[in-house]
Amino acid sequence: MTVQEDRDALLKTAATLRTQGRVPDALALLDRLEAAHPTFSRLYQERGHCHVLLRNTPAAIHALHEAVRRNPTLPASWDMLEQLHRLAGNTDQAEAAARSLATLKQLPIAIVVANSLFADGDLAQAEQVLRAYLPQDPQNVGALRLLARIHTDRGDPAEAQRILKAVLEHAPDYHDARLDYALFLLQQQKHAPARTQAELLLAHDADHRAYLKPYAAACVGLGDYAPVIDVYARLLVDPTLSAAEIADLRQWRATALKIVGRQHDAIADYHAALTACPDYGVAWFGLANLKTYRFSDAEIDRMQTALARPALQEMDRIYLNFALGKALEDREDYATSWHAYAQGNALRHATARYRPEAAEACVQRLQHTFTPQFFAERAGWGVDDPAPIFIVGLPRSGSTLIEQILASHPSVEGTQELTEIGRYAAELCGSDPACGLPLHPEALHRLSATDARALGNRFLTETRPYRTLGRPFFIDKMPNNIWHIGLIRLILPRATIIDVRREPMACCFSNLKQLFGTTNQEFSYATDDIARHYRCYLELMRHWDTVLPGRVLRVQHEDFVTDLDASARRLIAHCGLPFDPACLSFHETHRSVRTPSSEQVRQPIDRTSLTQWRHYEPWLAPLRTALGDALTTYRN
Repeated sequence: MTVQEDRDALLKTAATLRTQGRVPDALALLDRLEAAHPTFSRLYQERGHCHVLLRNTPAAIHALHEAVRRNPTLPASWDMLEQLHRLAGNTDQAEAAARSLATLKQLPIAIVVANSLFADGDLAQAEQVLRAYLPQDPQNVGALRLLARIHTDRGDPAEAQRILKAVLEHAPDYHDARLDYALFLLQQQKHAPARTQAELLLAHDADHRAYLKPYAAACVGLGDYAPVIDVYARLLVDPTLSAAEIADLRQWRATALKIVGRQHDAIADYHAALTACPDYGVAWFGLANLKTYRFSDAEIDRMQTALARPALQEMDRIYLNFALGKALEDREDYATSWHAYAQGNALRHATARYRPEAAEACVQRLQHTFTPQFFAERAGWGVDDPAPIFIVGLPRSGSTLIEQILASHPSVEGTQELTEIGRYAAELCGSDPACGLPLHPEALHRLSATDARALGNRFLTETRPYRTLGRPFFIDKMPNNIWHIGLIRLILPRATIIDVRREPMACCFSNLKQLFGTTNQEFSYATDDIARHYRCYLELMRHWDTVLPGRVLRVQHEDFVTDLDASARRLIAHCGLPFDPACLSFHETHRSVRTPSSEQVRQPIDRTSLTQWRHYEPWLAPLRTALGDALTTYRN
């Protein structure tokens, strides 16, 4: 028996007990069912039936409202709600329930049943009902929209997209379907077409909250934060918002303000988020992640008090530990700071799926696949376009500084950490579910010259929305592209690739004290994991240097800190560009910067970053041991 069959059997038993007059036994069974399936709407409807028999009107109304909140396509629940509200004298609520019931009665029974099954997660049964109905009414756009949602939830995005496009061609004013399409495109990380769909919806209703949200998400995905700031401000003008909703919107707006360089306004919104929800860990971390914010004594006390609360949510506890670690580091209380960082890392590592042996195995697979012969046999493949500049390396290696220097050149546009190359690699080679690394790089042997050229052109097309200044060169600063240099060379042979490297103790420590927003950096929450990952990185880059001699420029972070002029000139010359003095005044360049170093690269270079890790040297002996000879070979 499947989980759903077991669930439905328990519900049927509860209904039987109710009809036999054994209502307390039915309610006890429903409590058990709720513990195992809390989102199952029909259990709340059945609970409503039970409370009606017990003449407990408030409890019946509460249960039925919970049922329709989870599943608005339950005619019996709306019918009972109308009657109960009329008996209780709640005329407005009774009329609202009656309208909902009338709407459902206008729909074909099959559509109502399928929607109800879908709401409870019964995807196969919902699809079966729709497939049986559609031959009778093949142009029913409501049924087709639901079918697309089922395919989305079942992991069949191609079919979902095909259905939604057909629905909108047939019914361009079907706004719910267009909203589904916008959300689907966002899920597929197709931010430019998602924004186009959201703009079409907003042209119909400029203040619709459900339309503003995907528009904002698409702008964020494209790195266009200026309009997002206003959108979040508009969403905040709603007196019915809960404290949690206010905190979320304030925090999102603060992040956008930070990225565009409006630090003072960002701090104000982070504080507003904490006024709404004092223990909101992500807002505390947002302040710390500015890197330049200094916490007051009172704020440190508030964080420590929050962390002492046993009921604090786990993610809030993680965020607060990292924020407190930074606050105490700024106070030079390194022992207590390290304890906070260690606590945050331990909690975050407990939820991580990263396995260092998976990364080590991936290095071996790439070494076996990408040989000198592989590239020799494919000479001349790909798109002959020098526009892309890929900046790779480990996180916290100083890559944002290199990006900012290059983006200060009038011929180079900085975009963001683009996901296209990683997505192509996953499509072609599969990806490890634990860490997202290529599982079968040997699949690239099956690519033809035509395929490689098409993929190169696809990259140039799909990244065009991120290029708003019309400059001839643009940067993709995705650190994780170290794993995809072979693919990049195959499809974009004239692209510039720059490996930014940082001294291992400094780099690894900087990762250990940073909480990242994605799962790509889950190697950074344990000393052994980050050390082994650093060693993987060195081995992999040595391989690329061997099979692609001279194709990857290595730059050392410490060289830029100690001699910016010479290092910047070498970097710019390698990109085939004339030197421009603006590159030395990189901190004066106004652009959106999404990484944790956003505020640091808006200031002149600070030499303290070279030795900051030494304050924590008493606790970093295991890291030094795990790094081994990487401590001396990282410059080789």
